[in-house]
Amino acid sequence: MEPVDTDVTGQADHDGEASSDTPPAAGSADAPTLAELLLAVEELWPESLAETWDEVGLVAGHPSAPVTKVMFAVDPTLEVIEEAVEWGAELLITHHPLLLKGVTSVAATSAKGRAVHRLIESGTALLTVHTNGDSAVGGVSDVLADALGLQDVAPLTVAANGLPEEGIGRVGDLADAMSLGDFAARVFGILPSVAGGVRVSGDKDGLVRRIAVCGGAGDSLFNEVRASNADVYVTADLRHHPASEAREAALNGRPYLVDVSHFASEWLWLPAAAAALGNVLSDQGHDVEILVSTTNSDPWDFILTPG
Repeated sequence: MEPVDTDVTGQADHDGEASSDTPPAAGSADAPTLAELLLAVEELWPESLAETWDEVGLVAGHPSAPVTKVMFAVDPTLEVIEEAVEWGAELLITHHPLLLKGVTSVAATSAKGRAVHRLIESGTALLTVHTNGDSAVGGVSDVLADALGLQDVAPLTVAANGLPEEGIGRVGDLADAMSLGDFAARVFGILPSVAGGVRVSGDKDGLVRRIAVCGGAGDSLFNEVRASNADVYVTADLRHHPASEAREAALNGRPYLVDVSHFASEWLWLPAAAAALGNVLSDQGHDVEILVSTTNSDPWDFILTPG
């Protein structure tokens, strides 16, 4: 995966080394405090859009600390955290939560405990933008829909506490119909390279135009996908039984299914999110460098296929 530098100041250190400059004092006109940066994040991805089961927001960090460098990533893995620390980021924003389920210890005897210790000891704050980042305008599924060239896009399920155009998943139309095989190739072409590739269920020569998408795991939305009259559904982590049942329930074989990497489907959002946050901070007069992690946190390393 190629490095993506989304520096909003034009002054990033492109050698990847942390800056040796002393950060501006907290509350200065140039560098926002963490609290001020959280307000900018809330403007883009309100916590009210998060699903009730989700855990989003600040995980570690002192609100009064100045922030001059921000890194975006999909997963708060130890490798990603180390990348952020080495670059000198004072804030790491990840899509996936570090602590989604309750814990009774963050001792450094576990991977999550070591992650918490590394963050605190290095002075690196961690912020989670998960299902609020999925639901918001310009969120994960919006970016996926845009990358696929969909038009007249609407949510698959409208957010309970948001605007009509906010919610989980998206559905829209291609400008022109194409074969499922060609469409799957388009999906493959826009995603970062991962071991699992793209799996497809359906008639390779069947024509598709109306497309439903959900970045991340979307097998809970099959009813909404069918109600949208989509020809094909693009999502990740399709398990055997939901996929098999969806095929059995399909009308004339539709919706076809395109199963992609969970990591890859959500990574697409990172550059767009980094640019959006950079624009808000710049409008507020803040000088912050923003970088997208180059760590591939997809859990699979290689795949064997017939032939």
